[in-house]
Amino acid sequence: MKHEWRKIEKSIYLPKAKPEVIDVREFQYVSIHGSGNPNAESFAQFIQALYSMSYAIKMNLKKVDKLPKGYMDWTVYPLTGIWDITDKAKQNYSDTLNKDDLVFDLMIRQPDFVTEDFFSEMLALTKKKKPNEMLEKAELKKFHDGKCVQMLHVGSFDDEPASFAIMEKFADEQGLKRISKKHREIYLSDFRKVPEEKRKTALRLQGEG
Repeated sequence: MKHEWRKIEKSIYLPKAKPEVIDVREFQYVSIHGSGNPNAESFAQFIQALYSMSYAIKMNLKKVDKLPKGYMDWTVYPLTGIWDITDKAKQNYSDTLNKDDLVFDLMIRQPDFVTEDFFSEMLALTKKKKPNEMLEKAELKKFHDGKCVQMLHVGSFDDEPASFAIMEKFADEQGLKRISKKHREIYLSDFRKVPEEKRKTALRLQGEG
């Protein structure tokens, strides 16, 4: 049986176009930390490195003599990112975002049975077969979103503030307070190919209360 996140984990990855409260457990990811404008040409290297690693892990696990405990074939998870701004930008915060001030962790989730040792082995293999300077920054890292407000955003990334305003209002109504401007985006469309107005992105902000 194949684990297909679009069918089995709809509540986590396929929200509706209205906000909801969700509690997300800790997951592990191939992750790369970066900063700067995502419209820069170099940004594509982050994405290429993450997909190269994710497919190397998936395809080579099928070839090992002894499969890890709990192994199940899976569909590669979607690209996701946690976005924030620099500390300097926070000190001079305004509603107008300068994308050069962005800091991010781009990542692709990995099944729980992927070990640090296998990750290191696949990282070395990927560096050899598909060289990419961003692989030097790649880590197997755990993130715990916890209690969040989640919503589907359809359209340009530049229009996300309108969706976040809806999410923050909903959070207030639920007795939750947004922890910070840091947020998660899960890219359900390939933004390199899909027109802006049709892009689907799951937005997630952390709340407490």
